[in-house]
Amino acid sequence: MWFIPDEGKALPPPGIVNRNSVWLSGVGWCTALLQNAINHRPPLKSGLHRQFLLATIGWFIGYHITKKENYTYAKLDLDMSEYIRLHPEEFAGNEKKTFAEIVEPFHPIR
Repeated sequence: MWFIPDEGKALPPPGIVNRNSVWLSGVGWCTALLQNAINHRPPLKSGLHRQFLLATIGWFIGYHITKKENYTYAKLDLDMSEYIRLHPEEFAGNEKKTFAEIVEPFHPIR
């Protein structure tokens, strides 16, 4: 695709069923139902080919949006890990405390 660079093509493909595909498929199907209702046709019974077409187009667009989203997040993760690798002094670990050091001493009141 033209909107994903070559380095993004090395990423594994997203699953066929993902939230963007399902969401946009539903939007496409509801668009066909709304168009039928506006034109005073039975919304569920007429234009089944158009309902299927708009749902399929929504699924296709959602799949490619997910691919772009995965590439964007992978690039951000790569940039962040590279920054952490180059600046380890900013990400020094904290010293470990025991549970006894965190909790206040217990003094029962009688």
